[in-house]
Amino acid sequence: MNNLRPWAVLALTSLALLLDRTVFAASTDTLNWRTNQNRVTADIKSSELRLVLEKIALVTGWKVYVEPETFHLVSTKFENLPPGDALHHLLGDVNFALIPANVTNASSKLFVFRTTMQKATQLIHAAGLDGDHSPKVMPNELVVRLKPGQKIEDLARLLGAKVIGQIDSLNAYRLKFDDQAATDAAREQLATNPNVASVEDNQMIDRPTTPQPLASTSMGPPQLQLKTPPETGRVIIGLVDTAVQTLGNGLDSFLLKAQSAVAESTIDPNSPTHGTGMAETILRSLEATTKGGTSVQILPVNVYGSGETTSTFDVANGIVLAYNGGAQVINLSLGSEGDSQTLRDLIQQLSSKGIVFFAAKGNQPVTNPFYPAADPGVTPVTALDNGQLASYANRADIPSVGAPGTSVIYFDGKAYYVMGTSVSTAYVSGMAAGYMDTAHKSATDAQTFILNKLTVK
Repeated sequence: MNNLRPWAVLALTSLALLLDRTVFAASTDTLNWRTNQNRVTADIKSSELRLVLEKIALVTGWKVYVEPETFHLVSTKFENLPPGDALHHLLGDVNFALIPANVTNASSKLFVFRTTMQKATQLIHAAGLDGDHSPKVMPNELVVRLKPGQKIEDLARLLGAKVIGQIDSLNAYRLKFDDQAATDAAREQLATNPNVASVEDNQMIDRPTTPQPLASTSMGPPQLQLKTPPETGRVIIGLVDTAVQTLGNGLDSFLLKAQSAVAESTIDPNSPTHGTGMAETILRSLEATTKGGTSVQILPVNVYGSGETTSTFDVANGIVLAYNGGAQVINLSLGSEGDSQTLRDLIQQLSSKGIVFFAAKGNQPVTNPFYPAADPGVTPVTALDNGQLASYANRADIPSVGAPGTSVIYFDGKAYYVMGTSVSTAYVSGMAAGYMDTAHKSATDAQTFILNKLTVK
């Protein structure tokens, strides 16, 4: 038995959840998870493990991750067991561990695996959500772009909307309405307005997962020296992500003054953000590419603030801030299944100016395109595991480049690991910028170098 199990049971039994739910693992099977009493009753004759995990995700609100191919039939019957004992019966001979919710993790996370917890990378959707890949949108909001010379104030007043954001260089505006009916009515009016270039939903993009503590590792922090830039100029990577914290270990000189597309927020000082993980992963890539010395710097752009989601409008705004700050390489370790015309047009506009974009292809093994990685002008990046496509990586038929999907980072003297195509993207962005720095090449030259070297066959 894996030695994580006692810890997992202790964590499970200490949780005080608020629901009492009965769900069905199959038409005649029942799973009654009384979370307000910490008691579980089940009668499952024969159900796939995946279906059982879907029901657990639904009734507990946990994020459930499973090691790919860890599946079997569940057959069990018990009454009024505490959650830890119940999971032993429900999961059979596989291992599990649970990371309770805390300040940085809004939901507890259950990892189910046969080998190691680090390989539990496939997210299980709560029952009833599988197959629903429709984009999520910001309620009662629209993104409107006006034709050159047009003003938003009179139009917003006519529609009964509040202007809650604008990107001057795009003549784009974020409008907020009182309710869905007002939003739908405004959309109809805007679609036929000759002064409007485009109108679309403001789509949500979920916050990427945070790095997780690592028990032990032989890998130390990146060892990198900041060098004087060459005559061709300093290379800057725009990191459009969550906030980036102090890196320590002599690495903060590689961070330029952070920009923010959203309201500033307080960051938990006890845990690394996703942005911090991506920044250090970029520096680790630069260490390997430049042999320990580079003039490349990172411009962090916060597009999440305190929210669990950002929006396509805020990401577009973040890209503009990165471009205005001198970034030639823009790292987008984020995304969703919603395609934004505003974001797509912005990327194409900046691509024509020689800016290169690397974006995460997505961490679900589905064929649905993941944006902005699937947009023209972006180089999609997927994750590799021992040289092969990672089991959790997106399967959309889009030419991609590949890089390792795991990284070790250090925060406040402690080691953490982070996993996914977002990590791969950070590796590739670092490699491209390192190539620009050492070979004195342009961003488009670096993009060609990456495509020739890392394209997944």
